Amino acid sequence: MSFSSDDFAKALEQHDYAFQKGQIVRGKAYSYESDGAYVDIGGKSAAFLPLEEASLRRISNVSEVLPLQEEREFLIVREQDADGQVTLSLRQLELRQIWTQFAEMQEENKTIQVRVNGFNKGGVTVDAMGLRGFIPRSHLSERENLESLIGKSMTVAFIEVNSTTKKLVLSQRLAAQAASFSQIVEGQLISGKVSGIKPFGVFVDFDGATGLLHINQISKNYISSLGDLFQLGQPIRALVNEVDEVKRRISLSTKPLENYPGEMLENMAAVMAEAEARAQKLQQSAASAIAPEQADSSVEPTDEAVEEPVASHDSPPDEAAE
Repeated sequence: MSFSSDDFAKALEQHDYAFQKGQIVRGKAYSYESDGAYVDIGGKSAAFLPLEEASLRRISNVSEVLPLQEEREFLIVREQDADGQVTLSLRQLELRQIWTQFAEMQEENKTIQVRVNGFNKGGVTVDAMGLRGFIPRSHLSERENLESLIGKSMTVAFIEVNSTTKKLVLSQRLAAQAASFSQIVEGQLISGKVSGIKPFGVFVDFDGATGLLHINQISKNYISSLGDLFQLGQPIRALVNEVDEVKRRISLSTKPLENYPGEMLENMAAVMAEAEARAQKLQQSAASAIAPEQADSSVEPTDEAVEEPVASHDSPPDEAAE
């Protein structure tokens, strides 16, 4: 049975390509127009890529981002019209891919570089790989003069990534904290400032991180009110008591720096002034305590030490075993 060109044309007309909005298709651009490009995606009619849908950045010509005959993936943003033509987008496909990438980066606690492009009383807006992001004032390192941040780049971590609501909330403070975590060790003496006072303890900002000085870790004596001891912005020095990288928590302590119980309550200025010397003394004491243990564990047993004693037939069993 022969299959004529007319039969082939009729078969094409009857075939349902089922191109739908939201579908990803592959195709090649074959001609440029002033307002876009025609793309062959295998349909009855050529698809059209408008200029404004060709890239996340502003371009004057589609040829800047899409060479002719280069196969690419496109997102269908408008279904077939009366002529069977669909409308494509590279911009929205890139946006979809970026949202997916950001969600993965949030899961893996990764950071990105963004550029500040606006501000309001609540924080700053940023350009994050073409997406509009927001950094709350409380999550900025510089919280006073927000206008001075416009045009600056900064490293941020992810707080919320929601492609459905187009909500992207970021944090410079968490990014700095993550970077500093790898450098913080238990027993380290830190210098910071009081950033928060709660009934259970004091929050201290230092080197881009925030630690908690719990009320039980301030002094060996009982403390009735933290408000009587600390003020916001007050300089303070403390020892790193514990670092929890999973929960991103740093516990601090000033209790070991006291020369006698209650010194932090009676003479905090002296404790702070001598904090470095006292911390070094604590480290030396800890090292001295560890040294004898290491020396004992490093002694190799001699042949005499491991040799089983030979019991004499003339000796009582107890004496032979000694």
